[in-house]
Amino acid sequence: MRSLIDRAASLLAAHRWAAGPTLVSTAASGTAAATTLVIARGIGAAAFGHFTVVLSIALIATVGMLMSVNYVMFQELPRAEPGDRPALVTTALAATLVLGSGLFAVGLLAAPLLTGVLGVDTRTLAFALALALSMTLNQLTESFLRGLRRFRLVAGLKLAVAVAYLGTAAYCLLVLGLREAEPYLIALIVTNLVFAVVSVAGFEVRPRAWSAALARSIYRHGAYVTAIAALSAVVFGVDVLFLNHWAPRADVGVYSIYNGFPKRLLGVVFTDGIGLILLPTLAVSDKPTVMRRIARLVVVVFGATAVFSFVASTVFFSLMGEEYPYSLGLMALSALGIGVHTVFNLYSVALSMDGVRGARVLIGCLLVGTPPALACQAVLIAWQGLVGGLVAFALSNLILVAVVMTAAARLYRPDGAATATTGAMEARR
Repeated sequence: MRSLIDRAASLLAAHRWAAGPTLVSTAASGTAAATTLVIARGIGAAAFGHFTVVLSIALIATVGMLMSVNYVMFQELPRAEPGDRPALVTTALAATLVLGSGLFAVGLLAAPLLTGVLGVDTRTLAFALALALSMTLNQLTESFLRGLRRFRLVAGLKLAVAVAYLGTAAYCLLVLGLREAEPYLIALIVTNLVFAVVSVAGFEVRPRAWSAALARSIYRHGAYVTAIAALSAVVFGVDVLFLNHWAPRADVGVYSIYNGFPKRLLGVVFTDGIGLILLPTLAVSDKPTVMRRIARLVVVVFGATAVFSFVASTVFFSLMGEEYPYSLGLMALSALGIGVHTVFNLYSVALSMDGVRGARVLIGCLLVGTPPALACQAVLIAWQGLVGGLVAFALSNLILVAVVMTAAARLYRPDGAATATTGAMEARR
């Protein structure tokens, strides 16, 4: 592990210019997470349960609308010649607008079927699809800015939008006294779209640069990541829909605080903090060595994350009010689930950094682990509701960790594994 730490330290020293944007971006993500808590406390558990259901459906729909084009932009824009970048941006933006709008329309036309499957009404489905489209445009335009290394601009925009969303939520709660979920969903949709529109200042769009061949190449490049994202969105998003079907709406809101908030908090720490150094380090490291070290660190990662989640969530729960009752047992279950989830995410990231081969392995693991995980969630949530959901989340991740650890141990043997260079070559194909 020391070699990884040494590489991370040297990489950090070489990229000190990123410290400012990273801190601003972290502050923006923290502000967004805090806004979620403000809304949850202000509107109550039942309304926040509605908010959570809409967000869960939107996260799943976003996978189909975005098709991992943002991931492709992260890779291709830095490598492209300056003169080729407008074509990449224009093609990606136009293709995503067409696909996203098309799926939005199809989703509304298929509302009689989808509402029955998802257990929601048409209005809820419409909000979820609108939120998904706004999130798609937000993530895509952010990938343009990051791919073009406009780090200061993207960090500043994220912070400005996060502060605006917090201010809007506070105004709706304290001045207007709104206690329904929809005003806050509208505010979230609007802030996502504002970010997308204002971010145009950081990249160039040339309508005549659109290329059908380039669009096919972009979607082909992102196919593996899309498959991973789709499977992950289902296995880690359907629990809320199951709970919405078998438990009171208030339990959905409470579950989101126990389970969803710790996940978002760790996402902030990883994406805007540790991930800045860890991801580039993993990309250039010998993969069999990385996998062996991760296997040895599983207990440490699990324990540290579980403790962090337990302590942080306990502190935040003290601010939530009586509609979100604190339970030591429920918090312990949540912490266990978050700990195992972090181990799975660590393996997922390491495999993703091995190009096509690692992506295929991860897809195979998800295909094997998802059916028993979903069955576990359905049975336990139908039987025990909120408690069953927390237990099912931990068991689902445990199943996936067992599958991915077994696959990694077999594939990444020191004698037959490809080197980091081979993985990088495969990633470019």
